[in-house]
Amino acid sequence: MSIFGLAIRNIKGSAARSLTIFLCVLGIASFFVCTTLVVQGAQNSLEKGIQRLGADILVVPEGAEQKVETALLMGKPTQVWMSTDYLKKVSAVPGVARVSPQIYLQSLYGASCCAVNEMFLVVYDPATDFAVTPWLERNLHRSLTAGEVIGGSYIFVPPGEKDIKLYGIGLTLRGNLEPTGTGIDQTMFMPIETARMMAQGSLTSAVEPLVIPDDTISSIMVEVAPDADPHKVSLKMLLDVVGVTPIESPNLFGKFREQMLGLLWGFVTLLSFAWILSMVLIGLIFSMAANERRREMAVLRALGATRYFIFRSVLTEAGIIAIIAGILGIAVSSMLVYTFKDYVAGSLRMPFLFPSLSSFMGMALIGVALSLATMGLATFLPALRISRQEPAVAMRE
Repeated sequence: MSIFGLAIRNIKGSAARSLTIFLCVLGIASFFVCTTLVVQGAQNSLEKGIQRLGADILVVPEGAEQKVETALLMGKPTQVWMSTDYLKKVSAVPGVARVSPQIYLQSLYGASCCAVNEMFLVVYDPATDFAVTPWLERNLHRSLTAGEVIGGSYIFVPPGEKDIKLYGIGLTLRGNLEPTGTGIDQTMFMPIETARMMAQGSLTSAVEPLVIPDDTISSIMVEVAPDADPHKVSLKMLLDVVGVTPIESPNLFGKFREQMLGLLWGFVTLLSFAWILSMVLIGLIFSMAANERRREMAVLRALGATRYFIFRSVLTEAGIIAIIAGILGIAVSSMLVYTFKDYVAGSLRMPFLFPSLSSFMGMALIGVALSLATMGLATFLPALRISRQEPAVAMRE
């Protein structure tokens, strides 16, 4: 009989024991993949969100840092204002190559054009913009005209409608940005001309008019010169321009990063405890099984099986269970995370973007390797002990 056939026979012959071990390994693999997907998904979302902003430094009114980060990260409604005079002050800082203003408008609750309960409106200046314009050039090969908008991945035209109506004005959706998992997915971007047109039309066509104060903006996107250090430029801006706070792109969403780091360490601690307990339990089960199978192994030795054959048969049995349990655990856990990703993001108050296929496959391979390592470490000593027993002694016991 081959080693593989012997291992399969032993698994079938001890269904209760095999099922217990199977569930232990499945739990470890599932927990590992779930925690890794959540943390990796949050990290992917942050990176995509920062890339979508397209600025080296984001300048916001002093004291509004948390409001702006929450708006961009989770799409929460916010209104912050500062004078347009800050555009000249910020652009005068040494090392600044380009600046572009943005205006944040109140999100709409229960909007029929959005797949979520609220939508964030961001207004940009086409003459100076370097965040939205590159996407338009790649996909539309032109700028937006008055009445045209683009949206995040959650923005859509209501079924049966031709346009998206906001404040009584019909807006044409010209495209959707790639998903980021952040509040940008539920954000609509429009040029300043469209925002002014919508504000003017809302005076007569909307229940509540849209008010955009004159000579005010919400934030300033800053692009640093190629030969300049963004950190030094940010420090210089903090000293020279009073009343605003510059946020470097790597430092954006700083509080959330701290929360994510704490969550990661919590997951690692729980996973470590679960891994150790599972190894101890699996080791005990295999030790008990080794005692029960002493006569069986002695017969195999008497028939000519070597110690190495016995040792490999036990490890093969463990490996088969580990691979099947690992693959099933990874498949089930990843499906659950993907299905309930919005609930997970809402419960943990964190953005989430499911990793790419290549990242997920790498994660899955690590999960299977962890399953094999768990079984290998737990069963090594019992397998070694049962392979070294003397056939004559085992037969007499």
